[in-house]
Amino acid sequence: MKHPIQILERYWNFTSFKPLQEDIINAVLEDEDTFALLPTGGGKSMCFQIPALAKEGICIVVSPLIALMKNQVNTLTEKGIKAMALTNEYKYNEIDTMLDNCIYGNYKFLYLSPERLQQDIVQNRIQQMNVNLIAVDEAHCISQWGNDFRPAYKNIILLRKLLPTVNVIALTASATPKVVEDIVAELDFINPKIFKQSFKREHLAYMVFEEDDKYFRMKQILKKNPNSSIIYVRSRKNTFEISNYLEQKGFTSTFYHGGLSNSEKEKHFSQWLNDQKQVMVATNAFGMGIDKADVKTVIHINLPESMESYFQEAGRAGRNNKKAYAVILKNKGDEQHVKNQFLSVLPTVDFIKQVYRKLCNYFQISYGEGEFTTHEFNLNTFCKTYSLNTMHTYNALKALDRTSVITLSQQFYNRSSIKVLVTSNKLFEYLENQEETNTIVKTILRTYGGIFDQDVKVNINLIADKASTNEDKVIQTLLKLQKDEVISLKLTKTDSQIVFLQPREDDKTINRIAKTIEQQNNLKNISHCSGLFGIWFFCRYAVQIPPNKKCSTRNRRGDIRYS
Repeated sequence: MKHPIQILERYWNFTSFKPLQEDIINAVLEDEDTFALLPTGGGKSMCFQIPALAKEGICIVVSPLIALMKNQVNTLTEKGIKAMALTNEYKYNEIDTMLDNCIYGNYKFLYLSPERLQQDIVQNRIQQMNVNLIAVDEAHCISQWGNDFRPAYKNIILLRKLLPTVNVIALTASATPKVVEDIVAELDFINPKIFKQSFKREHLAYMVFEEDDKYFRMKQILKKNPNSSIIYVRSRKNTFEISNYLEQKGFTSTFYHGGLSNSEKEKHFSQWLNDQKQVMVATNAFGMGIDKADVKTVIHINLPESMESYFQEAGRAGRNNKKAYAVILKNKGDEQHVKNQFLSVLPTVDFIKQVYRKLCNYFQISYGEGEFTTHEFNLNTFCKTYSLNTMHTYNALKALDRTSVITLSQQFYNRSSIKVLVTSNKLFEYLENQEETNTIVKTILRTYGGIFDQDVKVNINLIADKASTNEDKVIQTLLKLQKDEVISLKLTKTDSQIVFLQPREDDKTINRIAKTIEQQNNLKNISHCSGLFGIWFFCRYAVQIPPNKKCSTRNRRGDIRYS
């Protein structure tokens, strides 16, 4: 067994652990069931990755978020560590091969969603693996008293039955005492080691500005602190508008939201990460996998929806343990706006039934069919087709996602159908002396059959990955081929992808989850009311800075004084 500090130095280039990390890792290595409640930036992933690397075998990581799984797999792969994620994009034969690789291919991490545990092939292959640890990420999702409760998380107990001698670590950044108790019970922990780290950040000052002109104060803050910053907003539209406004005012800025393509996300994130842009304007989709220690300021243009989300987002400032600022800009209308945005659009069971039936009809899914089928989806088009309120519908789809009826992946997809219009000989004559075009076309030919005979749907992102290029280059190449009459091309964009996890049974499908939805709606009402009270109380407890005042020294509470 390798020593944890050696692994830390080799793969992360650190020479010491953060508070509690070493204690948690040692508990896991001693085969104890372990619970880790660490704030954002506390280094939760290392608490299972390092002990898994220290021992022979593979670690199974259960996570609810596809983007988070992919991000961690990419990070591990870049370090030379073999890891994979069983996301919904893979077909049965691909999953079969991937699971074989986990058994025979010296992989160290297998990431999967709780829904995947329902599949017999996954259960059978897990029993054949040399599993050294089970890690349950975002463990609060297992508790019915948590805001992000996902019934599929109840399936995790299957792993304890399949692998009765393997210990479990549960990790979260958000859990009340009741949720902690529920997690421990649901995961069948016996005499667990529980570690809780204080959320207090000595170097992070929390401030609240009461402002009629938020943009003016935002400019003042960014000008005074010309280091890396994040501005959190509520809508995708605002990310672009505020970023564009800052650029016009002389700041370097970019933006990020869930609807950007993968290449756009990577480009914007890289610009900010490498300090080509000072400011990242983002929705709450920006958060997972952020590892930038020198963020000086996090600004919330709107009131956060809850204290938990606020402390997670604010906690991305000052991870280098240098002085940093978390700022809320508020005015009198913000509290009502939060209530209207979150509470007034909670979907009822009847509305979810309506959306589910229309969704099945939209994709022409017959009764009793549709399980594990994947569909490209544009929310605005769907809502216009059936005259549905966009926000209500989106929340209904999120409810269906949480309850494992569907999986909703939010990002732009370029979907095309292609047919080659020339003979194979003519095609290869055309490709002579066009190296990059040649590579992309050969990738398409080797990935999709029948492309000379009929229109074939292709995945732009997959082609880009296999050809070691980016999506934009693939699209440019296809448009040129179309212009030269080599192919016929139908290029479409969607903003989401939906996978049906259950066969269509209309009301029967929703009736099975109705009690959960009603309970979650009640909990969200209570949570948002208490969350608003928490934010309200926080905004009055934290230092209040009236208009035209400047920040100076700290007071005895550790807040910032103004002068």
